[in-house]
Amino acid sequence: MEQWQRDIKDSIDDVETLEKVLGVPADAVREIVKEYPIRITPHVLKTIKKKGDAIWKQVVPSLSEGEEDLSCASGDPLHEEEDSPVPNLVHRYPDRALLFVTNQCPIYCRFCTRKRFVGSPGTLTPAELKQVIDYISAHTEIRDIILSGGDPLMVVDMLLERVLSALRTIPHLKIIRIGTRVPGSLPSRITENLCLMLKKYHPLYMNLHFNHPDEITPEVATACGRLADAGIPLGSQTVLLDGVNDDPDTMKRLMQNLLSIRVKPYYIYQADLVRGTHHFRTRVEKGLKIISALRGHTSGMAVPHYVIDAPNGGGKVAILPQETLLYMDENEVVVQNYEGKQFQYPQAKQAPAVGARSPRPYSMVPFHTD
Repeated sequence: MEQWQRDIKDSIDDVETLEKVLGVPADAVREIVKEYPIRITPHVLKTIKKKGDAIWKQVVPSLSEGEEDLSCASGDPLHEEEDSPVPNLVHRYPDRALLFVTNQCPIYCRFCTRKRFVGSPGTLTPAELKQVIDYISAHTEIRDIILSGGDPLMVVDMLLERVLSALRTIPHLKIIRIGTRVPGSLPSRITENLCLMLKKYHPLYMNLHFNHPDEITPEVATACGRLADAGIPLGSQTVLLDGVNDDPDTMKRLMQNLLSIRVKPYYIYQADLVRGTHHFRTRVEKGLKIISALRGHTSGMAVPHYVIDAPNGGGKVAILPQETLLYMDENEVVVQNYEGKQFQYPQAKQAPAVGARSPRPYSMVPFHTD
């Protein structure tokens, strides 16, 4: 048994242990955990500083998960199951697909968009993998696949390589991505052997999940360093969560800390409308305020895209602060920088097409993000 497997075995995964270690009454959350499993690795447990802090809220079950909220009533608000042509595969976008490798995760985030099935038994079988390979082989428009779940790095190296090697038999599939929370919650899983195996399947990318600067520990830095040294570009995905990271200072520290361990901030997600997660939602204005506070106040490399994964399978939509582009016509553009100063930029001259009308001026409507 490897160290990471021992860490999983030593994780908190039942309400009695939760009560013993963290003082959460077992009977209070027993029904919640029956529906939404719990797992807190020893590494994550060490990062909890006090009851109710940013790490605690992400992994410790709450009675709020059992409350009904009409805005978060669906188990599958993104309609992943409707966009699944074969088991374990979601094909929503024209040139890319999402593959569920396993239902297991190193920790079970209380805000998870897939609360409907994570934690239940299930790993991609050889027969299911063949269905996936056959489907992708027949759809030559698919050039990019994302391995997800659950967490793909929760399967042993041999099984993960079986998936990667099968995918690499498809000539038109150019890019493989892995979405994982393992480096930040189970860093012992990022072994030298794993990295040596992953190196064989480039171009390979990883999107890592981090939500708070306290998650960037020395062990996490070492794990990310191993992946980066294996030539794997690392990006981050963050969910905007009430009471966890919904303020500009926390988010700026997180993004700066990620860059320091060679992880490029990629996405900040507005929380999905998942049943049992309503208490984590924030207003969109908060996300816009955070992005505005990052722009110009830290490196552009530390500014991710702020997106809403549109309900009912609409896909990711970038949400941009509106105060930067104030006016635009055929002659000039007026922009506003991070200090609130306005600047004119002359348009390039071009001959209008015969019979074409002059474009209408573009003017933004002011709004407030308080």
